[in-house]
Amino acid sequence: MQLTVLDWVFIFGFFALALGIGVMCSRQAGKSSSAFFLSGRNMPWWLLGVSMVATTFSTDTPNLVTDIVRKNGVAGNWVWWAFLLTGMLTVFVYAKLWRRSEVLTDVEFYEIRYSGKPAAFLRGFRAIYLGVFFNIMIMAAVSLAAIKIGGVMLGLSPINCIIWASIVTVLFSSLGGLKGVIITDFVLFVIAMIGAVGAAVFAVNSAEIGSLSALFSNPAVADKLSIFPKLVAAEGGGYTPDSINLMVSVLIIPIAVQWWSVWYPGSEPGGGGYLAQRMLAAKDEKHATGAVLFFNIAHYGLRPWPWIIVALCSLVVFPDLASLQAAFPKLDPAIINDDLAYPAMLQKVLPAGWMGLVLASLTAAYMSTISTHLNWGSSYVVNDFYKRFVKPDASEKELVLVGRISTVLMMVLAGGIALQLSNALQAFQILMQIGAGTGLLFILRWFWWRVNAISELVAMGVSFVVAVLFQTVENGLENWQQLLIGVSITTVSWVVTALLTKPADEETLKSFCKKINPGGMGWKPIYKAIEAEGGQVEGDTVNLPRGILCMVLGCALVYTALFATGFWLYGQTIPAIVLSVVAILSASILFKLWKIK
Repeated sequence: MQLTVLDWVFIFGFFALALGIGVMCSRQAGKSSSAFFLSGRNMPWWLLGVSMVATTFSTDTPNLVTDIVRKNGVAGNWVWWAFLLTGMLTVFVYAKLWRRSEVLTDVEFYEIRYSGKPAAFLRGFRAIYLGVFFNIMIMAAVSLAAIKIGGVMLGLSPINCIIWASIVTVLFSSLGGLKGVIITDFVLFVIAMIGAVGAAVFAVNSAEIGSLSALFSNPAVADKLSIFPKLVAAEGGGYTPDSINLMVSVLIIPIAVQWWSVWYPGSEPGGGGYLAQRMLAAKDEKHATGAVLFFNIAHYGLRPWPWIIVALCSLVVFPDLASLQAAFPKLDPAIINDDLAYPAMLQKVLPAGWMGLVLASLTAAYMSTISTHLNWGSSYVVNDFYKRFVKPDASEKELVLVGRISTVLMMVLAGGIALQLSNALQAFQILMQIGAGTGLLFILRWFWWRVNAISELVAMGVSFVVAVLFQTVENGLENWQQLLIGVSITTVSWVVTALLTKPADEETLKSFCKKINPGGMGWKPIYKAIEAEGGQVEGDTVNLPRGILCMVLGCALVYTALFATGFWLYGQTIPAIVLSVVAILSASILFKLWKIK
């Protein structure tokens, strides 16, 4: 397609802005590793919250949502909506604990919670496993979306997409550190939201659709609108196997099992990853909690519907994969999948000017996610591997240099892997299977003294082996069945290991309680040991019952707001009003309860 001068002004203007922010922040970022990776621990909640949302506003997310909606309808989004439960638990229980730890990265946590060589090995191993291997897989999935968008909208080859999408991102990520990333994220979020809403408006008003009412009444869309999966009656009684499988895979398993048992980037049970990095960069516990609360409200309640609307429109314009292939005959057939429908819709419906803005917004989404993962991953490489095991006496300037070098190398590896993937949902399912069964451990390690470094290593090893087996051995199992088996095997393995192996030494556990003061029955023997020696634990413990109540109210607020928005769009006034009222009441009770000391 041909871009106008105005389109190019938007695109190059955005690139110039991103690079300018990186250069502006480079001097402060280069002073120390703390400044480069945590921006000096003085960031406000609203800026950190927007940064978290912008990071998950990735180019692969609208593609993933489109893939899900085209295959399983709006209800299919429960596979990621269910992670709100994890998010709200992090808000009201774990955010303050992370901020109290005062570590530079979340894997540094291992040597204040565990002891001895197992703790040191776990820190180094997880730094490479998460910061390099897992992180590169995530960036590869995001880069796959960039390949598809560039191929559809600009006619670029996969290798050219990777090269051009990476250069500016790597430059400003390596220059500005976390502060540059966070400030840029604020701008990226605004641009990305404008682009997403604009794309939905133009899609609905296109010649093939005409209006929301026409869209929702179209036969290709009508059976995709339900917010919850429906059981379809079978001839002769009972329900069809396909509808049962959909109900189990997208609603029952995510709500009953997935949210607490699966480690997934951005939705880590107990917090972690780049969300922990943002919490650790906050001014204090209050700002850390506020940042994660804002993130969860915006991530789950504010953003999904523009993407869903475009996905529904694509079912009318491109009803099957054959129509997508016919529309873009020059594209490699290997990357023709349902997730391609999102960039295909943009290419078809956007006018001049808006095309450049939306391309800039998609570039913004890509850069926000990749820059965060590069900074997060390099923080592991520098702080938890290089400084800890390779060169403990390295100067601050040397550490920043290693961080910048690792940033470039990880981007190169991610680009190479992206060329081997075929669709967004495939990458999502692989990552979820690798993290299956480890989530409960990350929740309980803050509140149960028996959890140790060996049990974490067992959890990671078992979940990875199970995931590899499921991906390489033909088994005939559905994805949800594989997930359930993986969760069961991994959870039993690490719990048994925790009970049979020696916990961290008592001095480490007492030091952890004095620093973090998590409270609860799971630490009772350690608190007794502190009292027996005349010691004292300062500060407030976590009020777990109130935290869980706030979590429930927070979920009620976001879910009812999300569903109310859907019913307003569908033109179903009564359920929209009822859910809007419930959302307002939930918010009112939540914020009153949250203020109680």
